[in-house]
Amino acid sequence: MSIATTSKLNQLLSESLPGGLLFAGWLRKEGYSSQLLKKYRDSGWLESLARGVMYRHNDSLSALAAVYCYNHQTGNHARIAAHSALELMGFSHYVPMGKPRLMVAFESSNVEDWVKSEKYDMSIVPFHTGVFKNPLSQSYERNNYTLKMSSPEQAFLECLYLVPDHYNYMDLYYIMEQLTSLNPERVQTALENTSSQRIKRMFLYMAEKAGHYWFDMLDMNKFGLTSSKLQLVENGVYIAKYRITVPKELNDYE
Repeated sequence: MSIATTSKLNQLLSESLPGGLLFAGWLRKEGYSSQLLKKYRDSGWLESLARGVMYRHNDSLSALAAVYCYNHQTGNHARIAAHSALELMGFSHYVPMGKPRLMVAFESSNVEDWVKSEKYDMSIVPFHTGVFKNPLSQSYERNNYTLKMSSPEQAFLECLYLVPDHYNYMDLYYIMEQLTSLNPERVQTALENTSSQRIKRMFLYMAEKAGHYWFDMLDMNKFGLTSSKLQLVENGVYIAKYRITVPKELNDYE
């Protein structure tokens, strides 16, 4: 390779995030032509992860770094969500079997190939939903980069949304018990911006059962709760106040 080509390669390798990804569209905007990127791949400096997505040769890929690179380089707003966000904030109960999972809320339901890769330190589990209007988020500082992450109030609602495919109500209640310091104003906003009756009612039931101080500060009249009955589980216990059927194990738990 020429001196100029080598210089650009050194710049790319020194400035790229360890464990992260390189998106071809962003690289081209930064002055790296498709021909030059092919040279880097052919020479073994870069490896292809998916169409239009590369990483540094022999790099150990980080799922968190990958999500950051996706947002930073493509202008998207994927966020670390559900139990993954809660774990990063120090609320830890849910321990899945096998490889750790990183729950990520994407703006689109179209799952790109780089998301599906098994090369990361965690399995990226994508989801997309229109249930939450203006989901609450915050920043999370990770080493030398910043991630977008659901607020704790939003994250727990996302966990409820992902029942039963990824969580069960009993495990989530153990997490709810830890959420003693949620901001009542943000809880109010998050619930008002949630269209799912199932999610709203189960959240309120769990919060009241846990005896959190912030529950008494909520304005129940603004949540749009309907009079319909919801059977959330089979062979459960009916809770008349919230018109939902909950697991017997959860109802009996003290």
